[in-house]
Amino acid sequence: MKKTIGIFPPIATPFLNDEIAIDKLKDNLTKWESTPLAGYVVMGSNGESVLLSRNEKLLLTESVKQNVSQEKIIIAGTGSDSIQETISLSNDCAERGADYALVLTPSFYKSEMKHKSFVNYFTRVADKTKIPILIYNVPKFTGVDIELNTVEELSHHPNIGGIKNSTENIRQISEFVSETHENFSVIVGTGSVLLPALVSGASGGILALANIAPNECVTIQKLYEEGNLKEATEIQNRMLPVNKAITARFGVAGLKYSMDLVGYYGGLPREPLLPLDDNAKVEIKKILLASGLLNNLENRIKTTIV
Repeated sequence: MKKTIGIFPPIATPFLNDEIAIDKLKDNLTKWESTPLAGYVVMGSNGESVLLSRNEKLLLTESVKQNVSQEKIIIAGTGSDSIQETISLSNDCAERGADYALVLTPSFYKSEMKHKSFVNYFTRVADKTKIPILIYNVPKFTGVDIELNTVEELSHHPNIGGIKNSTENIRQISEFVSETHENFSVIVGTGSVLLPALVSGASGGILALANIAPNECVTIQKLYEEGNLKEATEIQNRMLPVNKAITARFGVAGLKYSMDLVGYYGGLPREPLLPLDDNAKVEIKKILLASGLLNNLENRIKTTIV
């Protein structure tokens, strides 16, 4: 993977009557394709991957590949605690167009998930996967946090292209950048620290925020690379409350409702996740208005009414 990779949304999975709504997915992709996103992550945490069947995951991968331009990179979330299942799903997704496999750290037996276990797991997966893999570190959900020496060792494997690090720990991101192989990409996994992570050497971001603010996320990286930290910081700070709302505060349901507000299809999350209540909806709309993401939409509505 190239050192600068750009911005990817871990796309939300659209449902209608508890079935994947492929037409809604196509509509969302058409809108995202008009932005400078580098590609798409399917079956990430914000794609409700743990609530999808194997066949649904393959359908999503194939559908995304068929409905985006050839130069866009497709990353498929394929990780599970089972080495054999991870290899199998990764290779099946590769056959359907995935360019990379995003492999979650195993975590069920978390007390035993130490350096040797992780090195063995990711090495065995990478040895037999047809496409390069990316390590996915998300302690918020797994309860395990991969260590620097583990990532450093794994970074030398020819079929491990990088790590998505979904923490706000800038020191950790900096260490991953400085201590890993030169061809290994460190990708920030939360929009709350996109700019600080880029300053620390991150190659790009896989960001829930990019589902609803793709241009803003891409612009932050572009401005940083141009040396325009002032404007990059302004956008970063303006997006902070939005990112907090769709991740820490309101989760997948908040992300999907925000997508509905800004012109994408979000719809309802899949059970056991629950939709937002009315108070949460009002709060999210206020946050999006304050960020500027809804201003144009509000102006269009007012003009139509007049």
